[in-house]
Amino acid sequence: MPGSPGLPIFPPVFEHRVKNWVELQDALFAGSWNESLQRFRPTLAFRGMPDSRHDLATSLNRRGGNYSRQEHVMLRAFRKYARGTSNPCESLWDWLSLAQHHGLPTRLLDWTFSPYVALHFLSEDPDLYGVDGVVWSVDYRETNRLLPRPLKAQLQEEGADVFSAEMLASVAGDLATFDRLTRHPFVLFFEPPSLDERIVNQFALFSVMNDASARLDTFLEKQKRGVRRLIVPAHLKQEVRDKLDQANITERVLFPGLDGLSRWLRRYYNPRPPGAPDKPQ
Repeated sequence: MPGSPGLPIFPPVFEHRVKNWVELQDALFAGSWNESLQRFRPTLAFRGMPDSRHDLATSLNRRGGNYSRQEHVMLRAFRKYARGTSNPCESLWDWLSLAQHHGLPTRLLDWTFSPYVALHFLSEDPDLYGVDGVVWSVDYRETNRLLPRPLKAQLQEEGADVFSAEMLASVAGDLATFDRLTRHPFVLFFEPPSLDERIVNQFALFSVMNDASARLDTFLEKQKRGVRRLIVPAHLKQEVRDKLDQANITERVLFPGLDGLSRWLRRYYNPRPPGAPDKPQ
């Protein structure tokens, strides 16, 4: 049902454990009515994780040590040796997106506009069907309230809720400038350039904070407004996975090419996980 004007997308409950597939659908699409557009078009970013105990540390966070120094050095080397590849990059944010996309440790985190793509990443590994998964969702209109003035002005000028790499480059051409925009921590979401079909098919976007050592989960736990963790119990994962396969949300689609095809076939024809429920609970 459409939400009432002026109300937050989610009630003030940070975490919710769903019981079945129907409740999961209701929770994922709760508050999707956009009053200003008069359409069911929410302003949410989703991230699915196979283990609800996993945090939102970035790949750079997990390296430890001097994050900022490592970030600068690795990205400089990446730009040096990656030149001449088939992916043209005009700005730092293009390069950062390309680096994240190909596995370099960065301060970025992967998100998606699609709740079903998030569910794919929650349920893609049968070896983790014995633990609860989680889908994070963040209303980026709420996190945008904490952005420094130059970034807010850029969104207003473009009539947008999320950034493009080009928009970010017009405000901050390098990470040092970005980090100095304000002393207060903030997070923003931006759409990466369409580097390949994988980026496009996954309906991808990235989050980035103004401190290489910052933890997004710590930031979101303090904010809570517009943030939710949906816990998907272990017993529900097999049903989620089978219904995503039926909806064609698979590795074959999300990772176009022979590698994705092989990943899909390897999982799809995997033996039924031991302990999987005989029927939906």
